[in-house]
Amino acid sequence: MSPEFLLTSLIVIIVPGTGVLYTLAFGLSKGWRASVLAAVGCTFGIVPHIAASIVGLAALLHTSAVAFQIVKYLGVAYLLYMAWSFLREGGALQVSERTETVPATKIILNGFLLNILNPKLSLFFLAFLPQFVPATAVNATGTMLILAATFMVLTFIVFVGYGAFASATRRYVISSPRVLTWLRRGFAGAFGALGVRLALAER
Repeated sequence: MSPEFLLTSLIVIIVPGTGVLYTLAFGLSKGWRASVLAAVGCTFGIVPHIAASIVGLAALLHTSAVAFQIVKYLGVAYLLYMAWSFLREGGALQVSERTETVPATKIILNGFLLNILNPKLSLFFLAFLPQFVPATAVNATGTMLILAATFMVLTFIVFVGYGAFASATRRYVISSPRVLTWLRRGFAGAFGALGVRLALAER
């Protein structure tokens, strides 16, 4: 496995996107455990995109305008729903000393859906993984699976790190309602902006 692959993967993962925002939000609102669950959901949301890229289904999104638009607007709708859930009082970003329990399955499922409903991820892996498969590789598919698994492990580690940071700053957020208000608006605005960006995306 080349250092170039590891470095490129880390850069891609560290840059804040929907998964990072989701993990940060749960670290702030529900604490360390919830942020880890969010990271698990977002990481597993990568699996269908990797599978699609390896078996060539991602090429369908690239060549079929209808398929791409359907998946794209499902993703847009979900991102806007997440924006609304963060913005409203008592919504997803509800921070208090007394942490209300959110079912683990719900946190994981929402994180999974956030990533799976982004057609650009499939296209990204379709272009990204093959570049790091050596021309001399005997089993190209096996090599791609190893690279994909490494990418997922790195994603989980980085996201857990983001969650730990958010959880560590949680007490400061609790003590400042004004900060919480701006955080809610910031997360809602970020998810809304990502939804708009996805809506304007071309294949």
